[in-house]
Order: sequence, then C-alpha cells, then structure tokens
Amino acid sequence: MSQYILPIMIISILLYGLLKRKNIYNAFVVGSKSSFDLVLTSLPYIVAIFVAVEVFNVSGLSMVFADFVSPVFEFFGVPKELSQLVILKNFTGCGSLALLEDIFATYGVDSYLARAGCCIAGCSEAIFYITAVYFSKTKVTKFRYAIPVGVLANFVGAMVSCLICKII
Repeated sequence: MSQYILPIMIISILLYGLLKRKNIYNAFVVGSKSSFDLVLTSLPYIVAIFVAVEVFNVSGLSMVFADFVSPVFEFFGVPKELSQLVILKNFTGCGSLALLEDIFATYGVDSYLARAGCCIAGCSEAIFYITAVYFSKTKVTKFRYAIPVGVLANFVGAMVSCLICKII
C-alpha cells in the first residue's frame, strides 16, 4: 500500500491542477525557485548547528555533560548508557543514529538498552536543527519557549520510551 501513496498523491495534485485550469508546470517552477531561496537563507544556520554539534562531540563535552546529568536521568528512569543519546538527539539525528549503532554493538540489538534507544531515537527530534531551519525562513529571532518545550518533550519521550521498554 505504501508504495502507491506517493504516485497517487502526485497524480491527484496534477488532476486537481488540471481541473482548476492552472498552469501546473509554471507552479512547479515557481515552487522550485522558492525552495532555492530557502536553502540560501537557512544554509548559515545549518552550518552553525553542524559545527556546534561536531565541536560538542569531538571535544568530549557531550560525554562529560551526559555523565553529569545521568543521575537525574536515572532518577526519571533513563539509564546512564542512554544519557548521551538523549542529549545528542536534541542536536543531530545522524549523530544520534551513530551513537545508537554503538549501543547495538556494545549491548546487542535485542537488549533493553537497544530497544529503549530505538524508541528514544524514534520519538524525539533534533530540536536545535529544526529550530535553525524553520525559524531562519520565518525570520523569527525570539524563540521564546520553542527550544525549552522541545527539549522537555524529547526528555518526556525518553522517559516514556524507557518505561514502555521495561514493561514489554
């Protein structure tokens, strides 16, 4: 079924455009042009996030910070071994997947830590990356509660993931 969703959606959009007597090709070209502007606008923000994440990881600061907050995480049911994953997921999706691969190699893919790590990776988002991309396009400069609420939501997702994986 999933292999048919995208072609059906494209055909539906084309048919809708034809029924409304719109110039479909021109609309596509205009949309493509605006996406190029989005890339140019958000590129500095994306580069800044990538550099910050790389410095955070290479310097060892992510491990130090994970060790520092792991007692609090353990109090809420998140194992110490997953602390770095919970923290890193807020910054980068790919980096957290690499960390998840290390958890697989160390503890096995069928272990509680691997299952909980998969749930954490699946239920959370790279808050700082998403904030940089979306807010750069909308010209929002005051993030206000967006980042704290996003980080809190990721942490609650990690707690619930660990709880559910313990029960199952």
